[in-house]
Amino acid sequence: MRKDKGLSGDIDRLPMLTWIMFLKFLDDMEHIEEERADIAGKTYRGAIEAPYRWRDWAADEGGITGPDLIDFLTLEKTTRPDGSIGPGLFAYLRNLRGENGMRGRKDVIATVFRGLSNRMESGYLLRDVINLVDGIHFDSSEEIHTLGRLYETLLREMRDAAGDSGEFYTPRPIVRFMVEVTDPQLGETILDPACGTGGFLTETYEHMAKQADTVEKREVLQSSSIFGGEAKPLPFLLVQMNLLLHGLEAPKITPGNSLTVRLSEIGDRDRVNVILTNPPFGGEEETGILNNFPEDRRTAETALLFLQLIMRKLKRKGKGRAAVVVPHGVLFGDGIAARIKADLLKNFNLHTVVRLPEGVFAPYTDIATNIIFFDTEKKTDDIWFYEQPKPEGRKKYSKTAPLTYDELQPCLDWWRDRQENERAWKVQGPNIVKTDDAGRVMACNLDIKNPNSGGVADHRTPTEIIASIEEKEQAVFSILKDIKRTLSEMG
Repeated sequence: MRKDKGLSGDIDRLPMLTWIMFLKFLDDMEHIEEERADIAGKTYRGAIEAPYRWRDWAADEGGITGPDLIDFLTLEKTTRPDGSIGPGLFAYLRNLRGENGMRGRKDVIATVFRGLSNRMESGYLLRDVINLVDGIHFDSSEEIHTLGRLYETLLREMRDAAGDSGEFYTPRPIVRFMVEVTDPQLGETILDPACGTGGFLTETYEHMAKQADTVEKREVLQSSSIFGGEAKPLPFLLVQMNLLLHGLEAPKITPGNSLTVRLSEIGDRDRVNVILTNPPFGGEEETGILNNFPEDRRTAETALLFLQLIMRKLKRKGKGRAAVVVPHGVLFGDGIAARIKADLLKNFNLHTVVRLPEGVFAPYTDIATNIIFFDTEKKTDDIWFYEQPKPEGRKKYSKTAPLTYDELQPCLDWWRDRQENERAWKVQGPNIVKTDDAGRVMACNLDIKNPNSGGVADHRTPTEIIASIEEKEQAVFSILKDIKRTLSEMG
């Protein structure tokens, strides 16, 4: 792929490799299903029909190649490998539809390919890639396991190659930590409404797979456990492949912005047991999205919109629970942000805030972040804070020296046996919410400094201090926008 002039880097190469692997994977899976149906004396009809199956156009090492291969992939109408005239491969795949109005595998394939295009210019180099992928046996559990790990590495390298794609990738130690302490159980439903490339969902699948020790439990895991939503075409493709490679046979990922659903229309049947997510932050949603939220809870901060969605989507009966990565500005934000946080404290049990140091999400962002943990068991009483220390001997984490899972072990040990220490402290949740005489929320500041730190000096560089000031300025501007919007709505 590096030889092809149409591909400029990993951000181009990985999506190309993914859709090729995706089609080979589907054909291998459908071949297995055909054999099972044949043994049972039943007829099987795959999602992709001849001459568009992998076996029809890709499996022959000396098959269609060069300009003919590019034409077959990209043209609306072309000469197909069997000599007939019809739609090109991408045109065919984009127009697949589920039967009887039911969303299924065909719809997933169509959604994936609507957001894709072929970027390779040389059909000969593309044929070489296809021949190599054809040598992968997706019906081998050993090869699948190896590929799953390899794919995680490719996703991380893509993040490093292009900062913009870093939003799709949460560092694996953070993901693993959040899944470990939230402990999803087989029989529960788990959601990531902004799943990116699927880090939380794949880790959750592996966590729950250990519990699936019977055929019946395996069916529960495969059919009714793991759900996601992703708005952008590229990560939607990547999460499909990531989950498939980790063993989830039919990923249930909803394409589109999860915020498009009106909050008031989310009922019991739409709720889930566990939400694990690192939602996007800093952006500004269009007016149509903001209209899905109560007038006095509409904000320019996307992270706060997702927080409201998550609160609404958690099951009330049983122990609904969530672990959410939020930017530091969410903790100290006033105005609408304060009202949303007050809702969280009054209606949920915000029991833990883990404060992460700068650089954990490098190179995508150096902004300090936090993980908030809450459940539906009761209203908030004590809130525990745990401050993850900076790396020993360094000012912050970086792309080349990232946070490791072992460095989170002290927090895991503390989680099971909570005591106040130099890193951990607790506060009374109800005391945080400040109201006026009419009961209106005036402030709700969760940016509570570590009282046990002994007033450590600020060793940041001037550039880092300026970046921190800019972050706070952005939070102030966001609050001002919310105030301005509220005033205009009041006339």
